[in-house]
Amino acid sequence: MKKTLIIILGVFIFLIAAAVAVPFIFKDKIAARIDREIAQSVNAKVIYDIDNVSLSLFRRFPNVSARIKDFDIVGNAPFENDTLVSLRELAIDFNLRSVLFDDYPTLTGVHLNGGNVYIKVLEDGTANYDITFPSEEVASESTASNFKIGVDEMEISNLNVVYDDRQLNYFMALGAINAKGSGDFTADVYDLPLELEALIADITYEDISYLSNKTLKGETLLNIDLEKMKFTLGESNFQLNDFLFGLSGYLAMPGDDMEMDFSIEGMDNEFKSILSLVPGIYSESFSSLKTSGTMDFTGKIKGIYNDEKIPSFDISLKVADGMFQYPDLPRPVKNVNLDLQVKNETDNIDNTSISIPTFNLDFGSNPISGKLYLSDLVSYTIDAALKGKLDLEELTSIFPIEGIALKGNLDVDATAKGKYDSVAGIIPAINAKLLLANGYVKSADYPAPIEKLNVNASVQNPSGSMTDFLVDLSRFGFELEGEAINGNMKIRDFDKLIWDGEVKGGVDLKKILAIFPMDDMSMEGRIQADINTKGSYAAVEAQKYNQLETRGSMDISNFKYTSTDVPQGIQIAKAKAEFTPERINLTEFDSKIGESPLQATGSLSNYMDYFLGENGTLKGQLTMNSSKFNVNEWMSEDASTDTTSAKLSVIELPKNIDFNMTVAANEVLYDNMSLKEVKGNMSLKDGVLTFSDATMKTMGGTIGLSGNYDPRDLTAPAFNFNLNIAELSIAEAFKSFNTIKAFAPIAQNLTGKFNSNLNFSGKLGQDMMPLLSSLDGKGLLKVAETALKDSKILEGITSLTKLKDINTLQMKNISIPITIENGVMDVKPFDVKLWDYQATVQGTAGFDGSINYLVNMLIPAGKFGAQANTLLSSITGTAMDENTTIPLALNLAGTYNSPKISLAGGNSIESLLTNALKARVSGEAAGLQTKATEQFNAAQDSVKQVLKAKSAVAQDSAKKELEKQVDVAKDKAVDEAKKLLKGFFPKSTPPAKPDTTTVKKD
Repeated sequence: MKKTLIIILGVFIFLIAAAVAVPFIFKDKIAARIDREIAQSVNAKVIYDIDNVSLSLFRRFPNVSARIKDFDIVGNAPFENDTLVSLRELAIDFNLRSVLFDDYPTLTGVHLNGGNVYIKVLEDGTANYDITFPSEEVASESTASNFKIGVDEMEISNLNVVYDDRQLNYFMALGAINAKGSGDFTADVYDLPLELEALIADITYEDISYLSNKTLKGETLLNIDLEKMKFTLGESNFQLNDFLFGLSGYLAMPGDDMEMDFSIEGMDNEFKSILSLVPGIYSESFSSLKTSGTMDFTGKIKGIYNDEKIPSFDISLKVADGMFQYPDLPRPVKNVNLDLQVKNETDNIDNTSISIPTFNLDFGSNPISGKLYLSDLVSYTIDAALKGKLDLEELTSIFPIEGIALKGNLDVDATAKGKYDSVAGIIPAINAKLLLANGYVKSADYPAPIEKLNVNASVQNPSGSMTDFLVDLSRFGFELEGEAINGNMKIRDFDKLIWDGEVKGGVDLKKILAIFPMDDMSMEGRIQADINTKGSYAAVEAQKYNQLETRGSMDISNFKYTSTDVPQGIQIAKAKAEFTPERINLTEFDSKIGESPLQATGSLSNYMDYFLGENGTLKGQLTMNSSKFNVNEWMSEDASTDTTSAKLSVIELPKNIDFNMTVAANEVLYDNMSLKEVKGNMSLKDGVLTFSDATMKTMGGTIGLSGNYDPRDLTAPAFNFNLNIAELSIAEAFKSFNTIKAFAPIAQNLTGKFNSNLNFSGKLGQDMMPLLSSLDGKGLLKVAETALKDSKILEGITSLTKLKDINTLQMKNISIPITIENGVMDVKPFDVKLWDYQATVQGTAGFDGSINYLVNMLIPAGKFGAQANTLLSSITGTAMDENTTIPLALNLAGTYNSPKISLAGGNSIESLLTNALKARVSGEAAGLQTKATEQFNAAQDSVKQVLKAKSAVAQDSAKKELEKQVDVAKDKAVDEAKKLLKGFFPKSTPPAKPDTTTVKKD
């Protein structure tokens, strides 16, 4: 017996040891199998470390559990910068019996713990979750995935999901998702008990936010019919913040349409539960909020949803005798009564009606009541009223308003009844009055209050005709530390919008922002205004600006402004503008734009059409001067003063600005260049910036410039310039211009200066530098005198030809005609004296740094020494004159720093000399260079074709990069949502990593 127990114990220990050891013993095979399954099914970058993969028989016995930590999926283009999935931990369970005895393992459970999912759909419908191979690319059956699916448990914890659908203009951000479900997922019809909770950070559709910063919890029994694609909710309990509701019904997708039939009903009839959905009230102190009253909420949604139809719906909310009071404040909001119904019995959204026959509440001792009937969204037949009085000081005893003291009386009495029809000239009859008397606002952040805040406004339209419409803001104004600003405005005739008003006084912006702080922005300075204005929008539309009487003046002093969009900051020490109906005259403007001082004078015209019209263009004549202007800080998101390493980006220009500008600057910093004595004219029109008669000193010489910068297509910003270059340092130009580095790398070893008349055009990359592969140009380069030394080309020629004294090169009076097309520079044949030898040079240079040149030279035979004399004697039997010229043709290929130098017309210098001497004896010496040139030109065609293909690829790649930048605004919106969820993210979404389905192994 004892022996038997020992044997059983030994077997048991062996099994345990084997269970523990198997994952380590078969680690490489496990990794290979994972790699194979991923490669066969996933068309994306899957990133993980095999050291983070583990197997266990004990974690979820009797199933085998495979766990992986830090598992990421990054899409391919155009989503290579978006991480689709970043999971902290993923565990998958397999049926133990299937692992031991079946041919293929059966998947039984999925457990996800922590991570982020970012789903993105572009405007064209391309989605980053579409990462499976197309059907024609799926591997053959012999290599297909062999996993079987029999999942009976699914568990998700602490997951964040951002869904960004730009095709539907729908955005959803959910955080801290926890969900659990179990069922026979292999059946066609099955029940799935489901528990879930999440933070709804934001749900936005067509730029309207429907839910934000809400918590959701729920339990339901979901019946799933995969054959009919029908999902039916059984008994369900949900909670949104503290609002409890039941939801029942189904959603079916038998075809392209969505069929639905849902009922929703509030489960807790307390007023407090619906109050939890009101922004600002649902806070940390909500649990201690005193409430009473009842609530009834019901809703039905039934019908078909597609591109043309919506389901019918009927949603109602009733609140009776509601009351709430903050525990630390003396007065409640009471007598809250509301009867709301939103209804549509058709499949057309325009037939939606809204009915609020009863609405009233008391803010302490101040009652407010109203009603609203809206028949539809076509005729907009309306019957509405709002009436109430508020004591603002009493309001602070009802709502917690930290750091703000309020006083004053607000009286509102408004009614509106009738239809709105812009074609027939009909609007509802309106009688509305708003009166704020003796207003007072004091902030804890600023000791002085805004006082004597008075507003007296009315809106009248007794007949319902647009011509009888009148807005009378008979008085508005306030005082701050003894300084007053007051004004009035009347607007009549809703069709013509005739106005007459004035504003007068001064305001200190720093004081205002101290009382009413604004996020991500700081501003200070003083504005003094005295402006009278009258006119009509009808005159604006008819461009009869002489009928717009706007006169007066505005002074600005010590103004400073910074924001997240303008981190460089703007400072205006002094500015003065005088207003006339025709123009605004800027008589003084002393400013600092970022770190750059700027003074300006001039005028702006058409300003009323610009400010009031939809398509108005602001016109101007400006003279601007600066002692030193740093362009770099306005072409980069880096606001630091050190802009030498800041990355530049494409600048978009407004299309509704028409400015002519005369510019003068002592120094302009652009990229890595310092431009001195910059003068010229610029015009901005239709989104294109044009330069004319511009001159500047730089790099020891001067540059004259005319041309334009055209960023209207932000995916392909273009430029077209004429340059007149005089006495520019060759070495300095090489350091400053990428074009010279690419097309004339020889400049790095040249001394001297050059002149040129050059016209060139092309596209700009995302860094505002010329896209070399797109360049087209034509011009003539002139060099009076230069020297070349320490060049690998010279070293190569010396090594090949054995010529003497050619390690340095002096050249004079060179004229080089060039053309550039799609990033390929073609150098036409030009004559030059190389050393003491007459030479002709021609060839090409590519945007990729490649060179392909032919150099034809006539070398005196004596320079080749005794070798040439011996060869000639063997051919002719006579001695050779050392002045006899030998034609030498050299091919220069490769790159400048890694040149490939070869002989045209011979495989070695000996064979070349033999052929040249024989040709001279026979009188055919001139034909050798002609033949070499013909062969070179024939080969050039294929070289250009290769470069042209590279150019097309490079331009396409650059365009795609800029297309990503064009979409950056929506990406920023996604980033803002992720910031909102930041506290809930257990692991931040990593940047895109290199493709690695071949995982890291020991």
